[in-house]
Amino acid sequence: MFRQMRRFKQQLSEEECIEVLKTEKRGVLSIMGEDGYPYGMPMNHMYCQEDGKIYFHGAKEGHKIDAISKNDKASYCVYDSGYKKPGEWSYNVKSVILFGTIKPVTDPEKTREICTRLCKKFTDDEEYLAYELEHALPRVLCLEFSPVHMTGKLVNES
Repeated sequence: MFRQMRRFKQQLSEEECIEVLKTEKRGVLSIMGEDGYPYGMPMNHMYCQEDGKIYFHGAKEGHKIDAISKNDKASYCVYDSGYKKPGEWSYNVKSVILFGTIKPVTDPEKTREICTRLCKKFTDDEEYLAYELEHALPRVLCLEFSPVHMTGKLVNES
């Protein structure tokens, strides 16, 4: 069902893909929007090693939620900031693309756990976390992305 990577010599191992998902904070979530147009949006994410899923948070309503309710298929792309080899000008960038399904998280305790872990990716400020959980959590809807296919690639930008 999914294509083989054309430039297979640049393919990352599953372990390398997971490392990118764990360490990077952001990616682009793509879903089918209104009138058949693709809808891609930058998102903060949390990769959960325990279940292999990716979690997001956002508002309880809007374009994204409407689109997901009509079609649960999604794609998510994450890439790192890259690195330069000594003496070279071009960056070497690792990217990961996942295909899967996405759905709302309905369990309040799971939502709290996701929001806590997401916040801790950005700050260790416990006071900030406590404030956000008390004031913003009631307005949050978390989304669970279940991957069915994942590929990663190392690309030299030259």
